[in-house]
Amino acid sequence: MSELTITVRGESHTRVLPERAVAHVTASADGPERAGVVARVAGLTEPVRIHLATLASAGTIADWSSQRMSVWADRPWNSEGRQLDLVHHASVEITATFADPGSLSDWLNDIAAVEGLRVGAVDWQLTPETRARVEREVATDAVAAAVERASAYAAAIGRSEVVPVEIADLGLLGAASSPTPAPRMMAKAAAEFDRAAAVEFRPDDIVVSAGVEARFIAR
Repeated sequence: MSELTITVRGESHTRVLPERAVAHVTASADGPERAGVVARVAGLTEPVRIHLATLASAGTIADWSSQRMSVWADRPWNSEGRQLDLVHHASVEITATFADPGSLSDWLNDIAAVEGLRVGAVDWQLTPETRARVEREVATDAVAAAVERASAYAAAIGRSEVVPVEIADLGLLGAASSPTPAPRMMAKAAAEFDRAAAVEFRPDDIVVSAGVEARFIAR
């Protein structure tokens, strides 16, 4: 009996509870005088930096950082098409990495109550060790799914054995020179901040997925 080539796709995904949350907060101000705008932003960010340093020393947060202040100016236009006087702007972005959603919620609710501080995106992540382990697991499961599918095809036509010939990430079979994409991770969590109401973060699970294409010889 002649050999037969079978090409299949195998996919796998799993859901993992996020371990870290990277919160982004922006301090900003604008006004007619550059020095006054810079001073206001500096006054907003300094207490935040001090608080984050205290949280880091206590082990409440894993890490934090603060960008250099950005300062610029423009001349806006009014509704009548007339250019107005120069307006100065300044902003600083601060990020903090939390391991505890409760501490994150408390901190961001405090931030949201301060005029001039704006809560931005919250990125939910896994630790590098967990991410590497989960990616290996879903990749292994995706290969196993490809083998199982190829075996089913072979059995349906009366073949009892499949031998792997090629295996690649999705879209790369027969294009080995192309860069190999990593398993995909998707996470989301949203919260609208109202200065009069507290917000509790409840992140969705992070979805880690992997897919492979494989070619087998059926005998």
